[in-house]
Amino acid sequence: MIPPLSSPASSSRRWRRFAGTFALAGLGAGLAAIGFVAAMDPYGLRARPGRPGAIMDRNQRFMYPRIARAGGYDAAVFGTSTARLIDPNALDRAFGARFANLAVNAATPDEQRTLARLFLRRNTVHAVLFALDSTWCAADAPRRTAHPFPDWLYAEGAPWGWLRQVNGQSLGIAAQVALNRLGLAPARIRGDGFSVFTPPEASYNPVRAARHIRGGGSPLDPEAAGPGTPPPAQAGDAMPMLDAFDALLASVPDAARKLVAFMPVHVAAQGAAGTPAGAREAACKARVAAIGRARGALVVDFRLPSPITTRDENYWDALHYRLPVAARIVEGLQAAAETGADAADGSYRVLAHP
Repeated sequence: MIPPLSSPASSSRRWRRFAGTFALAGLGAGLAAIGFVAAMDPYGLRARPGRPGAIMDRNQRFMYPRIARAGGYDAAVFGTSTARLIDPNALDRAFGARFANLAVNAATPDEQRTLARLFLRRNTVHAVLFALDSTWCAADAPRRTAHPFPDWLYAEGAPWGWLRQVNGQSLGIAAQVALNRLGLAPARIRGDGFSVFTPPEASYNPVRAARHIRGGGSPLDPEAAGPGTPPPAQAGDAMPMLDAFDALLASVPDAARKLVAFMPVHVAAQGAAGTPAGAREAACKARVAAIGRARGALVVDFRLPSPITTRDENYWDALHYRLPVAARIVEGLQAAAETGADAADGSYRVLAHP
């Protein structure tokens, strides 16, 4: 017997029920995702002393606000990849503070400033180290890079952050956080932001390093400028980000130790004496030294021809030194703070001393 055909009205009701069920299921799944991400708090919106949370993402611009917000540190390093190998534990021993390393690969001066402001707002600060590169001297430094930068995550209270953070990436990081809490996945990097991002020292190849040093660019930080990059402006052009740096340094509490250091890039990436790039670097250093003197900061210049920067075997490429050099930077900063004198071996100069 042939079953009766469904009436158009009956078919319409079934499709409406299906559509309604599908919509409710989608809404439920969406609310569950929002609740899961909010509970796991992958970016540390609720981070506080005693509850810092593990760092599970690779994107420093999203993860370092967690460290700044958690309040577990009274000192921090700000800079780019040229400062990432500076171990906070070594700085702790040298200066009697509890450092976090918040240097971000290829960070623009404005990105560094934004992160530093968040740290200064949320912590009782005893020391800061601003690790400077040539981007601070630029006439037209970009505000942002091609990497996503979540300005909302740096705002006070992170308004609507619980909803803004819900996306596919956050869901994946939230899952990693859940696994970490269950003891099934380790944190990606140390809680103070430090990680050795360079290859293992045992894999160092001097021939390959020499090729990278003089070939331009950086295999470790592709957005970083290499030695072949032309100077962005002439020596006499404005350096607007140094005004911003002056204001930032002024916002550090007077009682805090203020450390400023030009990082020791290889001489191939430095402006040579007698060139427009060299004249601009000299003008920039003189301006930073004046700012440091006015703000009670120690200013140390490692960015000069020295026993460190003239030796290829100290570098992976023109911008990134090897681990032993990072230890020498901390030793140099400590000696400069104690004596106020230039290094006997010429590895640094003291441009300003409080």
